[in-house]
Amino acid sequence: MGSLPSSLRRSLPRLGTAALLLAVASCSTGTGTGAGAGTGISGANPGADTSGATAGAATTAGGSSSPSGRPAPLSASISQFRDNYGKPLVEIQLTNTGSAAITAIAATLHSPLFPAGARWAPAAGTELPPGQVKSLSVRMPAADCRPAPTGKGARTATVEVRFTSDGGSPEAPVRAAAEDPFGVLVRNHDELCLAQAAAEVAAFGLGPGLDRSPDGRTAVLRLVITPARTGSGGTGNSLVLNGIGGTTLLAEDPALPWPGPVRIAAGGPERVLRLGVRPARCDPHTVAEDKVGTLLPLTISAGGRDGVLKVAAGAALRGQIYDFITSACRRQ
Repeated sequence: MGSLPSSLRRSLPRLGTAALLLAVASCSTGTGTGAGAGTGISGANPGADTSGATAGAATTAGGSSSPSGRPAPLSASISQFRDNYGKPLVEIQLTNTGSAAITAIAATLHSPLFPAGARWAPAAGTELPPGQVKSLSVRMPAADCRPAPTGKGARTATVEVRFTSDGGSPEAPVRAAAEDPFGVLVRNHDELCLAQAAAEVAAFGLGPGLDRSPDGRTAVLRLVITPARTGSGGTGNSLVLNGIGGTTLLAEDPALPWPGPVRIAAGGPERVLRLGVRPARCDPHTVAEDKVGTLLPLTISAGGRDGVLKVAAGAALRGQIYDFITSACRRQ
């Protein structure tokens, strides 16, 4: 507690004990708290480098505030909708932890795995009522596919948000450590880097059309592999297609089994693999609720990376697959 002002010392003889305590309390200094304290968002330093996750280091679990000193009523996390699997689209999920509605007008996701940052800046803002979560879709930029740094900091992410409240001017930016409980950023990073390594050797796609068997219970998909051209004097990089996995809609037809390991070299001839398929399941909601059933997972090794490369069916083929599953299930 600091010393008492001279005006207060002169008034001491006239103060009772209770009044004295109140007067002393009013002179004490300290940090106030309010709604939204402890939400995990801190104010971004306008002069700081905001290109990476380390700028969020000032965020603490004990409380957070904007540069104005007021609590910042936001928390953040990362997610991905199932129908966006195989696409570089993720969700910044913001929760308004305050007591009044605010409007988010811009947000940027920062991660060492995606140095350019993923930005959300719509023509109109999104209102965040108290206690509600809103998802902001962002397209991930190019991944940093150099050898991954080690340590916890390499997997951290932050979200910088600009918002308005009470219809006023934009508040100073605030920054949050973004939770990623399902490893969305790491998974997307690894998939994009694997796809980049594979693309240096060959392109993968599903050919048009689906050939049904005479009894309609099975069909044939075509996986088209188009090797990349080798550069002048190139040695011809290669990859290995270790295997092909089923989906929630498609399973292997035992009468036409899927091929085992296949080595593909850049500069080689185009290859077409015939894949016998049958319905993987026939419950009533199989097609109606499908999100990822037409994403064919390929397990590959390329550029020193091992993982799954998902090959999507085009719109026309996707419709044919749905028709096939519906028809084949009726014949089971």
